[in-house]
Amino acid sequence: LNFFGLYPDLARQYLEEYLNFGGYPRVVLETEIIKKQAIIDEIYKSYLEKDLSMLLNIKKTESLTHLIQILASQTGNLTNISELSNTLGLAIQTVKNYLWYLEKTFIIRKITPYFRNIRKEITKTPIYYFTDLGLRNFAIGQFGNILHTFQVGFAFENFIYNQLRAGIYLSPTIIQFWRSKDKAEVDFIINTGQEIIPVEVKYSFLKKPEISRSLRSFIKSYQPKKAYLVHLGKEMQKKFEKTKVCFIPYYKNIKKF
Repeated sequence: LNFFGLYPDLARQYLEEYLNFGGYPRVVLETEIIKKQAIIDEIYKSYLEKDLSMLLNIKKTESLTHLIQILASQTGNLTNISELSNTLGLAIQTVKNYLWYLEKTFIIRKITPYFRNIRKEITKTPIYYFTDLGLRNFAIGQFGNILHTFQVGFAFENFIYNQLRAGIYLSPTIIQFWRSKDKAEVDFIINTGQEIIPVEVKYSFLKKPEISRSLRSFIKSYQPKKAYLVHLGKEMQKKFEKTKVCFIPYYKNIKKF
């Protein structure tokens, strides 16, 4: 994506295409929206009604469909298994089994919280992101229309997560998130085992390098050497205490960690 820095309009076009339709090759290569919809519908139904229902020995897939819809609608938010169980009318273990298979079949990815102080920080509750945004959007009836809804920010966050994950492929580095009981939150924590790098995501054009309260809180608590804020605008830098905060456009890769 780095070459898009020379062509910002083209970069934005590709971003909007991906946020709307995802990255399945058959969907990407089709030029007509109605045909894109037909293809993603086929992929979605084939996966639910054939592949996953066979793996889980499910005759009726309504509960599984509703689970995927709930996960899609709350992308980037904490996922409470007990609440899912109550909402779906399923046993907690059944919900856990469904989530496990959704992960193992590469539909969703789970990230866990980063914490050192158990008393002050939320623990255990995970967050889920989708491997493909097109499938996510289709699940909640927003395929091809995500840019005109409040969900676009969450889709952008999911997009950045996918980019980060691609950057740590086959490495021991893990991606986590941070939430405190004081309601401070940082979208992603890149944990190499030797250092931690906070990453915030903003679907907006930042004109000045402004550091949020949450990111300031994390920096004060953990004093990382560097932090990133990914947004739609230009590259900037700012120092906060001893941390270098890099504001980078979405098409620029975070430096190797």
